[in-house]
Amino acid sequence: MSDALDVLQSALVTALEAHPVLAEALTGVFDGPPPRSAFPYVSISDGLTTNWSTKTASGREIRIGLTVWDDGESATRLHQLIGHVEDAVAALPRDLAGWRIASCVFLRSFVTRSPAAAWGGIVDYRIRMLSTA
Repeated sequence: MSDALDVLQSALVTALEAHPVLAEALTGVFDGPPPRSAFPYVSISDGLTTNWSTKTASGREIRIGLTVWDDGESATRLHQLIGHVEDAVAALPRDLAGWRIASCVFLRSFVTRSPAAAWGGIVDYRIRMLSTA
């Protein structure tokens, strides 16, 4: 059985890279902040996985965050990119390799910036998956 988190992260990368606006605007989608990359880009968190099994199927609940990094003068472009990230996640296919997404719930988003750093727009989701294997 494929690990649900690995399958989900792969699906997220594919969805973000295939989104028409994000494909043009982002310099990449990464599993964590890259050592050197031009802005804007998205990093995907490691995710928190818990049991969500039923009597008849193995299941996982995954809390995962996507962070959009940007170095713009204001957060205007960042907010637009966050909206497109939300659209891409909402369009995730429900059937993945060995898993089916039972629910995908937006939890929160927020924007942060330290005076000497880039903008970070964090979007958190709770995604529940059931094994189809």
